[in-house]
Order: sequence, then C-alpha cells, then structure tokens
Amino acid sequence: MPILHAIVLGIFQGLTEFLPISSSGHLLLIPEVFNWTELTNNPEINKTFDVALHIGTFIGAAYYFRHDLATYISAAFRSLRARAITTTDERIAWLLLLSAIPGAIVGAALNSVIEDNLGQPILIGVMLIVFGGVLYWADHLPGDRHQDDFRLRDALFMGGAQAIALQPGVSRSGVTITMGRWLEFDRQAAARISFLMSLPIIAGAGLYQGAKVMADGGIPDGFVAPFLWGMAAAAVSGFFAIFGLLKYVQTRTFTPFVIYRFVVGTLIIIVFATGLR
Repeated sequence: MPILHAIVLGIFQGLTEFLPISSSGHLLLIPEVFNWTELTNNPEINKTFDVALHIGTFIGAAYYFRHDLATYISAAFRSLRARAITTTDERIAWLLLLSAIPGAIVGAALNSVIEDNLGQPILIGVMLIVFGGVLYWADHLPGDRHQDDFRLRDALFMGGAQAIALQPGVSRSGVTITMGRWLEFDRQAAARISFLMSLPIIAGAGLYQGAKVMADGGIPDGFVAPFLWGMAAAAVSGFFAIFGLLKYVQTRTFTPFVIYRFVVGTLIIIVFATGLR
C-alpha cells in the first residue's frame, strides 16, 4: 500500500469524521474513484486500515478535548464513589456514555448487513443529499441552549441519531449536529456535544474491531508503515477539523457543508449511475 494513499485517506478520515460530510462515505468512495486496488480488491485489509484510521482520529480528538476528558472522567469516578449524580459535570459524563449505547447496539447487531449492503456509491450519494437537506433545515431553527444544558432526553435523541450514521453517507457528526440543532442547542454547543459523543463510540468501535484484527493475525506484512502514517494523518487532521469547525460556527451557519454534500452527492450519482466509473 503506497504511503501517499494512506496519508490521503488519513487526512480525509480526520477531516470528515468531524466536518458534517461523512467519513465512511469518503473512505469508501475515494479508493473506488481512483481505483486504489490495494484496498478495493482486499476487503479485509480495507477493514483493518479503517480501524487504524479511526484510532488515529480518536487520538486527535482526545488530545483536543483532553481537559474536558479529565474533567468528565474525574466527575464519573466521583459520582461512582458517592453513588449519586450531583453536579453538571457528573451528569454530562454519564450522559455521554449513555449516548454511545444505541450506536454500539445497532453496530454490533447489524455489522455484517452494513458492510455487505449499505456501501454502494449511489446510495452514499443519496444519503449525502438527503441528510444535507435535513441539516440545512435544522440549522435554521432557533436555538440558544448551551453544552451544560445537556439532559437525558438530549442524550437519547442524539445517541439514536448517531446510530443512523452507521449508514455511509449520513455522517455521524452531521446527523448528531442536526439533532442537536433540532433540540435547540446553539451551533457551537451542538458541535461540541457531537464531538464529545464521538469519543466513547470511536474508542469502543476501535477496541472491538481492533480485537478482531488481532485475532485474525494483526496488520499484514508490508502494511505497518502505511498504517502508521495514515493514523498520524488522521490524528492531525481530526484535531484541526475540530479546532476549525468550532471557530467557524461561532459566527457562521453550516450551509457551505450542505452545498458540498449536494454537489458531491450529485456527482457521485451521475458518475456511478451512468457507468463513467
């Protein structure tokens, strides 16, 4: 596997995991469009590489939110010792874990169905367009709630939305931000909660899939260097994607990302429906 291909995919993974434009959709489409046969002809290597990129993404996000993580982990242990939830930090810590449960259940139950049936390029294009439209609608609703107002109802609704994103093209960050805006969070709060929600689900998926990879023999010979470069690229690009988006939404809407989804989704449908690719 060329290191350049690994770096390109790592950059796209890190960026698209947090920008509301679908990481899984891009990771499936880029090798198809450019005919990177080392991935398209080797589904097992592709799955293993996907695990590596998600671990890299988690590292970048965890570093960005290191202070939040320290606060919430400490609060969770405090809550366990006291056998009570008495502070805002304790409540949010447990709700972030709760929000990961729907996605974990659906992912474990339907893993093979998702991998075998939901990655067709045209379907990804349709999902980019449809959920881009939903994001545009929700983003123009009024909302002034802040992160500290995250409640049980919000965790259940946003966690349920996160499960929908197992369909490539939906976008995990996109659909959770959409739900956050519908729940009347302001743009920055919706994005921050979405990103914090990603940490337990990415970590859990990485551990689960990583254990399967190790049981199957680990990283194939000759792929260690590309995997490490891809992980590093995903970590760095993920960090800057979070930093940039949280700055951007302080004063602007998500409309440019909606336009991107419409354009890319339409191009994908045209290219694959007409047989150009």
